[in-house]
Amino acid sequence: MILRERQDRIVSALRSGGAASVRDLAQSLEVSESTIRRDLHLLDRNGELTRTYGGAVLRPGETVTAFGDPLRRERPFAEGVGIDLKQRVADRAALLVPDDAVVLLDIGTTTPLLARRLRGRQVTVITSNLAVLDELRDDRCVRLVMLGGVFRRNYRSFVGSLTQSALSQVSADLLFLSCTGVRPSGHVVDNMAVEAPIKQAMIAAADQVVLLATEAKFPGTGALRLCALSDVDTVVTTHGANPKTLDLCRNAGGQVIIA
Repeated sequence: MILRERQDRIVSALRSGGAASVRDLAQSLEVSESTIRRDLHLLDRNGELTRTYGGAVLRPGETVTAFGDPLRRERPFAEGVGIDLKQRVADRAALLVPDDAVVLLDIGTTTPLLARRLRGRQVTVITSNLAVLDELRDDRCVRLVMLGGVFRRNYRSFVGSLTQSALSQVSADLLFLSCTGVRPSGHVVDNMAVEAPIKQAMIAAADQVVLLATEAKFPGTGALRLCALSDVDTVVTTHGANPKTLDLCRNAGGQVIIA
């Protein structure tokens, strides 16, 4: 793939999904992470995107659209990266939700896939994730509660003190938690400073914590500790996840489900 073609696909990915990580771009385009970093540096310098720690986002003021035909909506980039693994995790996680449950769905790309599988169910879903809203807004069975706050357009989510304050009034049966990495030490981590307090408040608001983490999250990336695997009741993952890391959850009395 030539340089310009690769860079066009990077910009197209951002316009489809709003943001992307170096790791996901490298996997999708089948090149090294160092190559992606160089591309992002050049694209940022040319004003085609905004470089962030660990990835890139659309420039302020730009909207999420599709490259090419303006009438054709492309599949969101986040769904395109590791989608099969995420679908499997979402399928298995949906089986953990009993009728009449109160469910917290975290920010992330797997939680909207899970929300899709809760359509037609007599459950209450609480979230700050607008992709979850898109999945459930027309469903008359699901009771949908949106958490307010500061809207992050690039990530289609609410964050900030208002979101945390709302979570202090929530009591949920289950939290489906996302992350950007699970370290060999058992630390569940994230790479977004504005999201970490929201995730921690969700953990505090739920009776049970279910971690949704495909094998790509072992070890993944991130330096902000959300919790430990010993704080997680269930991990739903895929076959390539590090078995020694998973044993930390099992040894603490948690359940590990391989989707």
